[in-house]
Amino acid sequence: MPRLIFALVAFAAAGLFANESAIAASAERGKAAFMRAGCWQCHGTAGQGSIAGPKLAPDPLPFETLSAFVRSSSRAMPPFREEVLSDEDLANIYAYLQSIPAAPAPDAIPLLKE
Repeated sequence: MPRLIFALVAFAAAGLFANESAIAASAERGKAAFMRAGCWQCHGTAGQGSIAGPKLAPDPLPFETLSAFVRSSSRAMPPFREEVLSDEDLANIYAYLQSIPAAPAPDAIPLLKE
């Protein structure tokens, strides 16, 4: 039983530290990193996607999934290793993607009601 409790506490602590970088991340710095790294060229300036790259925002993939893909992609997107895109920049890019609001529903746009 003590081992189970220790394991649960360790797991919870790991989750807290993993989320700490996401909490400390900056959407403003993330937008700058998104532009600097060239992400916008395939994914659009607001992560809306294009022919070359899928939609990233709003509601991006979980950070761990996005990070794993960015680091080890073997598809059309080249992998962005830490030497090219730091962990801090990646966390900031994720904060930027999370900050992008969803588009309004078509029936909420007055001009479309005319």
